[in-house]
Amino acid sequence: MNRSEYLKGTQRVVIKVGTSSITKGGPGASSEFMDSIARQVKFLKDKGIEVLIVTSGAIGIGLSTMNARPRSREIPIRQAAASIGQSVLMQKWNDAFQRYGIPVAQILLTYDFYSDREKYLNLRNAIQTLLEFGAVPIFNENDAICVKEIDAMFGDNDTLSAKVSIKMEVDLLIILSDVEGLYDKNPKIFSDSKLIATVKEITDEIKAFAGDTTSKVGTGGMRTKITAAEICHEAGCNMIIAGSDVDNVIERIIAGEEIGTIFLPEKRERRKSSWIRHSHASGSIEVDEGAKNALSKHVSLLAVGIKEVKGRFDRGDVVNITCNGKLIAKGIPDYNSEDISKIKGLHSDKMHEILGHKNYDNVIRSENIVLM
Repeated sequence: MNRSEYLKGTQRVVIKVGTSSITKGGPGASSEFMDSIARQVKFLKDKGIEVLIVTSGAIGIGLSTMNARPRSREIPIRQAAASIGQSVLMQKWNDAFQRYGIPVAQILLTYDFYSDREKYLNLRNAIQTLLEFGAVPIFNENDAICVKEIDAMFGDNDTLSAKVSIKMEVDLLIILSDVEGLYDKNPKIFSDSKLIATVKEITDEIKAFAGDTTSKVGTGGMRTKITAAEICHEAGCNMIIAGSDVDNVIERIIAGEEIGTIFLPEKRERRKSSWIRHSHASGSIEVDEGAKNALSKHVSLLAVGIKEVKGRFDRGDVVNITCNGKLIAKGIPDYNSEDISKIKGLHSDKMHEILGHKNYDNVIRSENIVLM
């Protein structure tokens, strides 16, 4: 099957642009490059395709503006750089898209956007409205306030772009990079390296092909791109890694040209299941072997099968479900951690007597459980 068949019916696209692509090796953002992205986005929108952008570059641009050391890892400096660089970055994006009459919207995300369902739903409604009005949402991490996310959580926004893609039910994620795709060897070192055009499954061999960071400014590498591909694979979203230097790369990808590496999805997972799978767990529930076997048959979790509750969480939070210390599932409980601790090991008919109320006979209903 050729690329055009894989991408047939694409209606919503996320384009992720890395730091090295935006700066083109210079101290600031490349206006020429950003204009080319805006022009190609206009091309997609004229074809009826909705576009979202995930951008990196704020820290790199900010460090340059501050005349700070480009390899600095001091968190306060990088927070300050993110604050300065983000405003410059968005102004550049606004200038580029304004030439084509397209409004842009800045959306700064923290990791909890993915785990807090209420925040996610509010964000999703806002993004949907922006798209309906013809705007292009431009996402970045909120590095100025989230210390733990600098360099650690999303990896130059590769993982962030995948999470945005599955949250917004995107058909295709395009990651533009300083490499043209996934190779069997590092192309910057080995002249006989070969580009892998199509990946149908993320195997250990595919993971082994991923190298370390290739840029002195950005924080992403091929490993974080493979992680992004795994997320998209599970959620039913196509993903392509392609070189940002390729002329009209976005237009040509949509046209079905075999550019870069395409990672094909396994299946499209239910929206809620995908959210549960990739959300941060607020706590964990340890179950016995009987409960483990029952869960494998896609049935609900009963209190009688629960051995231990770890952490504090509320009803509706995502929790890990473990057996012998090993993660076997994730789920959304209908009781908080305190209530579950009181009823663990008990039969359902005792729940009301102990708690004074009963939401459900099950602690976690089957439709709110995802096997790992």
